[in-house]
Amino acid sequence: MADEIINRVANSKLVTLDLEDFYPEGKRILFDIKDWLFEGFVLREKDFRAQVKAFDWSKYQDSYIALTCSTDAIIPGWAYMLLTIHLEPYARKVVVGDLETLETSVYHDIINDLKVDEYKDKPVIIKGCTNKPVPQNAYIMLTNKLKPVAKSIMYGEACSSVPLYKNR
Repeated sequence: MADEIINRVANSKLVTLDLEDFYPEGKRILFDIKDWLFEGFVLREKDFRAQVKAFDWSKYQDSYIALTCSTDAIIPGWAYMLLTIHLEPYARKVVVGDLETLETSVYHDIINDLKVDEYKDKPVIIKGCTNKPVPQNAYIMLTNKLKPVAKSIMYGEACSSVPLYKNR
């Protein structure tokens, strides 16, 4: 009789965590305010407020928004705050920065709310390959969240993981 093939990974206490599984659906939008500035560089308060008031913000329903200005204009903080006030009823999240800053902020919230009790004293593999834009900072945040509870932390796949941490 031939030796039976046993899947030791499936039978182990090893837990695989894939950050892609936590990726929230919704459009990611880089909202550039340069077109709302006089000659792309000067924010005129009265004109800016008029554009903000007249704009149809509902098109950003359930979207994630990164506010930015792609010119070297100096944008006062209140301008981004005003945009956020108008986006808040529609957008899921608003940040100032680029799309990676947005994704990092989204994952910060997800990882902050993640319950890690189920990983207590278990070897954990953080899956590395993703098809969605999981930011590098998310891996750092998850590692910091798991380190106090996990028996060990590895990166990659069960068949070829890189050991990162072992609780002694």
